[in-house]
Amino acid sequence: MSMVQVQAQLSFDDLLKAVEQFNSYELEQLIFRVLAMQIQRQVSLASHHEYKLLLKIGQQIPKDIQTRYDELIAKRLAETLTTHEYQELLTLTEQIEQFETKRVKTLAELAQLRQISLGQLMNELNIQPPTYA
Repeated sequence: MSMVQVQAQLSFDDLLKAVEQFNSYELEQLIFRVLAMQIQRQVSLASHHEYKLLLKIGQQIPKDIQTRYDELIAKRLAETLTTHEYQELLTLTEQIEQFETKRVKTLAELAQLRQISLGQLMNELNIQPPTYA
């Protein structure tokens, strides 16, 4: 392989001038290696992005919210819910729905990244649709 003489700090143009010194075979090898580096970076970014999405999907509704919601649902079923508790239940229901909406959007983003359907992704991750009382 040819030796290329370059300055210690290269601008992009200087780098191109150095690359111009390569013969056809060396230039082809450089191109393959640069493409391999680019693919590796894309895979690393995609893997990191997928990991972040999986973390978001795995988040659960905060325990205190879920506990209070369950208590209020039980009171509603027992028909002992006060007006104030009913308003609290509506607020908690909205919070839970917003949480689940974000989760479904994140699931859809991951499904798109993996190029599979949302249902297929949910099966792969063993995720059941939420049930509401």
